[in-house]
Amino acid sequence: MEGIDKGRLRKLGEETLRCPVCGKKTLRVGIYLYDVPYFGEVILEAGRCESCGFRWTDVTLAEAGKGKRLKLRVEGDRELRALVVKSSSATIIMPELGVEIRPGPAAVGYITTVEGIVRKVLEHVPSECFNEGSECHDVVKMFEDAAEGKIKFTLIIEDPMGRSGIRGEGVSVEEEELS
Repeated sequence: MEGIDKGRLRKLGEETLRCPVCGKKTLRVGIYLYDVPYFGEVILEAGRCESCGFRWTDVTLAEAGKGKRLKLRVEGDRELRALVVKSSSATIIMPELGVEIRPGPAAVGYITTVEGIVRKVLEHVPSECFNEGSECHDVVKMFEDAAEGKIKFTLIIEDPMGRSGIRGEGVSVEEEELS
């Protein structure tokens, strides 16, 4: 597990499951408890199929609760640096940027920053939009400006399982229960 401080990681178990890609019972999944700054403990699950190489990961807060909606108004660098635990059950919405990402059956959880989420969206913009002369280049410019703190926007995470979170020094996150 790349980028993980092994001193903060404790293996809870491992199991071998049927791979959703090749159908063989060769998907080895490790389950770990990891201590993350600002969050406390999270559960990391990481698996790799020994037959076809399929990889699967998920991240959830160890203290899950009721469904919740998290709102963060991103005004600049402080909010962009805030840590985000996004579980596989969570939807990400950035209304001012026209983004709504709903989880599908292969959705994964991850730990990143608010800036990292904006940059993940950029990874899915068609490559022709990165050419300055293209009609859709304005979209790329908008996301780059958002990632650099030049545009204010709202990050909303809706998680029906209550397993996601946003934390950072000096960052104010509104939290409400999902109905």
